[in-house]
Amino acid sequence: MSRFPRFEPPPRVVDASLLGAVVLLLATGAVSLVSGRPAAAWVFDVHAVAGLATVVLLAWKLRRVRHRLRPGDLDATRLLSVLLGVVATAALATGIWWVFGGNLDLGPWGLLNLHIGLGLVVPVLLLLHLRQRFALPTRESATDRRNALRYAALVGSGAVAWQAQEVANRVLDTAGAERRFTGSRERGSDSGNGFPVTSWVADDPDPVDREAWSLTVDGRVGEPLDLSYGDVTTEDDPTSTVDPAERRALLDCTSEWYSEHDWRGVSVGDLLDAADPEDGAAWVQFRSVTGYRWSLPVEEAGDALLATHVDGERLSHGHGAPIRLVAPGRRGFQWVKWVESVRVTRRRGLGEWIAVFVSWYDD
Repeated sequence: MSRFPRFEPPPRVVDASLLGAVVLLLATGAVSLVSGRPAAAWVFDVHAVAGLATVVLLAWKLRRVRHRLRPGDLDATRLLSVLLGVVATAALATGIWWVFGGNLDLGPWGLLNLHIGLGLVVPVLLLLHLRQRFALPTRESATDRRNALRYAALVGSGAVAWQAQEVANRVLDTAGAERRFTGSRERGSDSGNGFPVTSWVADDPDPVDREAWSLTVDGRVGEPLDLSYGDVTTEDDPTSTVDPAERRALLDCTSEWYSEHDWRGVSVGDLLDAADPEDGAAWVQFRSVTGYRWSLPVEEAGDALLATHVDGERLSHGHGAPIRLVAPGRRGFQWVKWVESVRVTRRRGLGEWIAVFVSWYDD
């Protein structure tokens, strides 16, 4: 018992460290939602190590304040502190549970989504908490050599624990051993339309009539295009001059799964070449029939695909028929479904960040 306080930093240093850990977890968590490329794997590692270090910081904090949490001593400020502690503990616990193969059925969501949701609530409660209780550490404690050594040991222990869980998952053969670096687990690869159907927020349009549907390519282009379904697929017209494009690409969804498939459709690069973007064109926006939209830098968009088929099967409605964006290296919510418009712009539209959350609304 006497040795534990010697390793524990001063109270104000612990409090400031918890704030810094939450900021780091929020930042790396936000980046992890939009990045699916292996080159960004270090972001996920930093997120995990910071989470494990936060477990220790939270233990230090709760150990110090536990005497204030007796039922008779609770007021509004302390109740908020209790709520913050509970939510933070739940966010950490759900993340660790997922890493070790845990699962939870919450309808369209799962355990990893619950972890993300709890993680987003923590900063809100923390800001409210800081209005009542926060004091910066003194310069002496912040620069103390012993504290630096303590934190080096803390971060090092978190990194060792993170590596140890991978060994434990393999030895115990848990579902956690099968996850990708993003945390997602494989489901339905190479099964045509057999992989999970999920939609961002609540997008759920009626099936799109292929005969009435058309794809426009406009904006900062010299030759706007208006294409029918027959113009973008050779399926019903073997004599078509359309040059079909194919991509082997992995769809990594933030709903905790990934799936790899052979996609076929029309190259976005070919569409852009035909439309002749103007000088200064920098972004390509893909818009759904629901109003949902997402933009890619023009260089990246040239390597993307608008798919009509998956593993040789015509796309089903749930997977974005008649055509959906395939954007390798991007997360699933950026693979826009039910695309009806491709717009070339000089600047990224700020309105798309709003549309992401309200595209399902139909008045």
